[in-house]
Amino acid sequence: MFLFFLTSGLFLGWSLGANDAANIFGSAVGTKMVKFSSAVIIASVFVVLGAVLQGYGASQTLGDLGSINAIGGAFTVALCAGLTVFWMTKLQLPVSTSQGIIGAIIGWNFYSGNPTDLAVLSKIIGTWVAGPILGGIFAIVLYLLLKYFLDKRRIHLLKLDAYLKYGLLIVGAFGAYSLGANNVSNVVGVFIPSLPEINLNFGFFSLNSIQLLFLVGGTSIALGIITYSKRVMMTVGNNLMKLSAEAALVVVLSHSLVLFVFSSTTLSNLFQSVGLPGIMLVPVSSSQAIVGAIVGIGLLKGGRGIQFGVLGKISLGWIATPIIAGLTTFVSLFFMNNVFKMVVVQNENNVISHKINEVITHPQTNTSVNLYQPLLFLIIIVLIAVIVVMLVKSIRKSAQTKEDASSERLFKYESQEKILNTELQKVNSENAKLEKQIEFKRKEQMVIALSIIQKNQFLEKLKIKIDKIISKPEVKAEELITLKRLIIDNLSIDKEREKFNFYVNELNADFYLRLVNRFPDLSENEQRLAALIRLNLSSKEIASILNISTKSVEVNRHRLRKKIRLKREENLTEIISKL
Repeated sequence: MFLFFLTSGLFLGWSLGANDAANIFGSAVGTKMVKFSSAVIIASVFVVLGAVLQGYGASQTLGDLGSINAIGGAFTVALCAGLTVFWMTKLQLPVSTSQGIIGAIIGWNFYSGNPTDLAVLSKIIGTWVAGPILGGIFAIVLYLLLKYFLDKRRIHLLKLDAYLKYGLLIVGAFGAYSLGANNVSNVVGVFIPSLPEINLNFGFFSLNSIQLLFLVGGTSIALGIITYSKRVMMTVGNNLMKLSAEAALVVVLSHSLVLFVFSSTTLSNLFQSVGLPGIMLVPVSSSQAIVGAIVGIGLLKGGRGIQFGVLGKISLGWIATPIIAGLTTFVSLFFMNNVFKMVVVQNENNVISHKINEVITHPQTNTSVNLYQPLLFLIIIVLIAVIVVMLVKSIRKSAQTKEDASSERLFKYESQEKILNTELQKVNSENAKLEKQIEFKRKEQMVIALSIIQKNQFLEKLKIKIDKIISKPEVKAEELITLKRLIIDNLSIDKEREKFNFYVNELNADFYLRLVNRFPDLSENEQRLAALIRLNLSSKEIASILNISTKSVEVNRHRLRKKIRLKREENLTEIISKL
C-alpha cells in the first residue's frame, strides 16, 4: 500500500526533473556548447548520487514546517505539488518544486488544523529571497574572476572552446549532484514519517529506509530529466538572455553553489564549529538561483540583454506556484477525506496508541519488510532498466548524428575549398591582366610624354633656325614668316596631349583622391601639375607637355609648395611621391 501512495511523490520527482534540469544544463545547451544527450546522461547519474549521499539534510526543515502523519495526506500533498509543477512546466515556466511542496504542506496544515511554524516559514521564504541574490552575487564575482584569468592567460580560441565545454560538463555534474541533494526532500520528504523500517545490505555497502526512499526519488527525477526537460532547457538557455559560453559556465556554477550551501550539513557544522550560526538547511528554489545568476551576469553587462518580459513571466510563476499548490492541496484533502474516505490526518493520540500497539504486537520484527523489499527491488530495477535503455538509445543516436554531421562537414569543407580555389585563380588571373594593362598604359604614357617633349624641342629648334634665316636680307621674309606661323600653330600637338592627359587621369585616380582629401584647396591645374611631378619630370619637360614656359612652371610649383605648406628644406617631388 505504501508503494501505491509513493507514486504521487515519484510523479513530483518526474516533474522536478522535467523542470529543474533546465537550471543545470539549460544555459550550456542553449549556447550549443553541450549536447542535450550528454547533458541528460550526466544529470541523471549525478542527481541520483546527490539524492542518496546528501539528501537528508534539507528534509528536516520540511518536517519542522509540517510533519504529515498520515500516508494518505502525504500522497495528496505530493500529488498536488506535482500537478502544480507539471502545469507550470507545460507553460514553459522554470518554477521550483520547493515552492510547490511548501505551498502544499501549508495547505495540509490549514486543513488538519496543525499550526504552521512561522519562524521556519519565514526562514524558508528568506532563502527564496536570498537564493537569487546569492546566485547573482556568485555569478558577478565568478564572471569577473574568469574574465581576469582569460585576459591574463590569452588562451587560443580553439583551446578555450574545448576548456569551456569540459568545464560546463564538470560544473553541470556538480549542479546535478547539488540538485539531488537539495531537492529530493521535496519529492519524498513528506513520506518519511510513514516510512517502514528497512535496511538493505549489499555486502560492501548498505542502504537504510530513508536512503532507499531517496534513491527511488532521485531515480524519478532522472526519468523527468530524460523524458521531458528539453523544452524548459530552451526557455532558460535562450529566452531569458542570450549567454556566451563563459557566462553559461559561471551561471551553472553559481546556481550549483547556492544549492550546495543550503543542503550541506558538513558546511553548516563547520560554521558552528568556528562560532558562526549554522546554515539553514532547506530545499531552496533552484530556478530562482539560476535566474538570479543570469540576471547578475546581465546587470554586469549593463542590463541590455535581459528579456525583462520573460523575467516578469517567470516571477509571476514563482508567486503563483505556492498559492496554487496550497489551494489545490486544501481542496484535494477535503475531496480525498470525504469522497474516498481516505485518512489524510491522524489524531496525535491515535498515532501514539498505534505505535504502542505495534511495539507490543511486534517487539522485534517488522512485518512490512518481507513484502516491501522485493517490491522495492522490482521498482528500482525497472527504473534503472528504463534509464539504461534510453541512455543506450541516446548514445547510439548521438554517435550516428555525430558521424553524419562529420561527413556533412567534410563534404561542405571540400566543396568550399574547391569554390575558394576557383575564385582565387579567377581573381589572380584578373589581377595579372589588370597589372599588365596598367604597366602597358604607364609605358605608353611615358612614350607619349617623351614624344611630345622631343617634338616640341625639334620644333623649337626649327623655329630658332627660321628666325636666323629671316634675319638674312636675301631671303624672302614673307614665306618664312608663314612657315614660322605654321610651326607655332602646331607646337601644342593636341591629339597626343589629349591622349597623354587621359592616361594621367586614369592612372592617377587614387592619387587625385588622396591629394584632394589631404589638400582640398588645390585647383584642377595644380592637381595635374602634382601628377606630372609624381612622374619625376623636370620643369622644362612639364613646360613642354603643357605648352607653357619653364618660368610659368616654376611659378606654379612655388604656389603648389605654399598650398601644401612645405618647408624650405623639404623636397616637393619626394613629398608628392609619398602620397
